[in-house]
Amino acid sequence: MKVGGRFLGVAFLAMGIAAAGLSLGAGTKDAKKADPAKSEIERGRYLMITMGCNDCHTPGTLYGEPDFSRMLSGSELGWRGPWGTTFARNLTPDPETGLGTWTAEEIANALRSGVRKDGSVLKPPMPWPNTSQLTEADLHALVAFIRSLPPVKHAVPAALPPGGEYAGPVVPLPAPGKWDAPASMSAPPPAAGTTK
Repeated sequence: MKVGGRFLGVAFLAMGIAAAGLSLGAGTKDAKKADPAKSEIERGRYLMITMGCNDCHTPGTLYGEPDFSRMLSGSELGWRGPWGTTFARNLTPDPETGLGTWTAEEIANALRSGVRKDGSVLKPPMPWPNTSQLTEADLHALVAFIRSLPPVKHAVPAALPPGGEYAGPVVPLPAPGKWDAPASMSAPPPAAGTTK
């Protein structure tokens, strides 16, 4: 009986391993059949969420209740700083209020360089220095995801120059202190360990 019990245990173990092998083989075949465009879009969605694009560009996210039916359609929350007041733009493919007239390469170039197709510079708090560090594959995945969104018609307010008034909600970002001031605003801070 003991021998038979061992035999049955070994048989069940072998059947389990064989089933796992068949299951793994099936998964590998399915992975090979996966649509590369779909997986690129899924990668872009993952990047969009983990990089925080959603935080500013999807209504309600900064208030704890993102409205994913209007994903990346822009915000009317202003970001006021020394540059003026800016707003998270509509990134959906709407041709009138979003990126519908932009090519994939024009979107990628703006994320890479911080310059829009019309030559204007992306202002803070848009973290284009971060997106400029993406690999080409990740950059194109992010763009593929943006272009896969349904178009949402939503014209966000136009950026305002310093001193411009906006009646809606604003996140004020004060002028930087000496240490954090960009070189264009002041002389560089003294080297660490020195006094001035």
